[in-house]
Amino acid sequence: MAISLATLLGVHSLHLSNAGLAETTWHEDINWVAVTELEDPQRFLSGGELVLTTGMRLRSAPEQRRFVRQVQRAGAVGIGFGTGLTHDAVPPALIAEANRWGLPIVQVPYETPFIAIGKLVAEAQAADHVAKLERLIAGHQVLARALLTGGGLAQLLKQLGGMLRTEIALTQFTAHLYNSSSEPPSADTWSSYPIPTGRRDACTLWVRQPFEDSGIIGYAQNLISVELNNMVKQRQAQRALCGQVLEDVIHGALETSEAQRRLAGVGLNSTRKNVVLLAVSAAHHKALVSTSVPQPLENAVAAVVGKDLVVVINDDGGAAPALARRLSDHLAEAGIHATIGIGGGYTKPNGLRWSYFEARDAASHGLPVNEPERLSLTSLLLASEDVPLADMAHESLNPLRAFDIAHGAELVTTLESYLNNNGSVAAVAEALTLHRNTVRYRLAQITELTGYDPSVTADRVQLWLSLAVSRLGARHP
Repeated sequence: MAISLATLLGVHSLHLSNAGLAETTWHEDINWVAVTELEDPQRFLSGGELVLTTGMRLRSAPEQRRFVRQVQRAGAVGIGFGTGLTHDAVPPALIAEANRWGLPIVQVPYETPFIAIGKLVAEAQAADHVAKLERLIAGHQVLARALLTGGGLAQLLKQLGGMLRTEIALTQFTAHLYNSSSEPPSADTWSSYPIPTGRRDACTLWVRQPFEDSGIIGYAQNLISVELNNMVKQRQAQRALCGQVLEDVIHGALETSEAQRRLAGVGLNSTRKNVVLLAVSAAHHKALVSTSVPQPLENAVAAVVGKDLVVVINDDGGAAPALARRLSDHLAEAGIHATIGIGGGYTKPNGLRWSYFEARDAASHGLPVNEPERLSLTSLLLASEDVPLADMAHESLNPLRAFDIAHGAELVTTLESYLNNNGSVAAVAEALTLHRNTVRYRLAQITELTGYDPSVTADRVQLWLSLAVSRLGARHP
């Protein structure tokens, strides 16, 4: 343990005595012992030193007073004045000035060498340093053991809070992975430490002030970083496994009993109502499938289906919109721009299948969060994987696309507007700022190129389905 002036005076072998009246720094730790005979040693001091001198150059009272002021300004804890060489006693002017500035003065008799004082302080510093290292190593062992024996992040952070005797929190964007306090951390009363993971889901460790860090926080940061990377790998593996099961259910490849059994194996109870939340991000799909989810969805089953993130929640549909918005905000905070589609709440494996296609259809609307509509004809057809919808859509629309590219025409745009306006030539002309005859001419070209007449109901349905499937296919390759 570091030593103070009061402790030094208690060492009888040193024969030290208090020469002044000031005791303001009497019990402060001595950081080091500085021996000097300079008139102005201030620039060689960094604060916390016991300054030892024999006053060899301090002959006059002004010099002695100036010396005291320089030492005090440097932040020293006191002056040890050696007597028996230049001065038989501590000069009165030096004592008076030290009393004035509140700086303790210790008289060091001739028979006590300065090196004895320096050695004692150095040994105390070394013992204190060794004790700190021992505590730090013991802390390292406690934290590592908490993590390696299955306690995970929660146990590690609980141990860290106990060591620092304060509250601890760990956040990941909008999610709180751990918080020993009942209140969220704030920059005003908490210190923050980044946890680098090399991924988008970097976290922040929060420690409530006040606390004393002996270096254990740096070690905890490294352990947390390693554990977070392990969690990402586990998350990816778990989502891939769940995704295989969901894909088989979505494709209708399993009997009902087998589908129920396999869904139960990944934590999904298909006898209850389940809702599918589908997150789609063409630009950030790689980060999307491995990122974390907000706290309310931590217990939900998450899976990777294709390039999309699927989160299945037990719900009748009432809580799904709020949870979808939480997911959207969480992904946005992580720098992932995604579209969230919400499915309906259904029981049984087939219900989960319908919910998925409803969510997929909803996501095609392109808003940040898209609530489900009635199960559409498109969704029902998409649920039947053996129907060659994509081939049908390409066969119908490719002639129009090729013509548009070759001639700079807008046949596909005209067709979409015609179908969206319920076959009204006038409405299309107004929407596209075209003459009605131009619209009729383009419709005739569409009929000639595709073989489908948009004015005929059966052909109109064919073209509408082709466009709908094409839009969904572009979002869900």
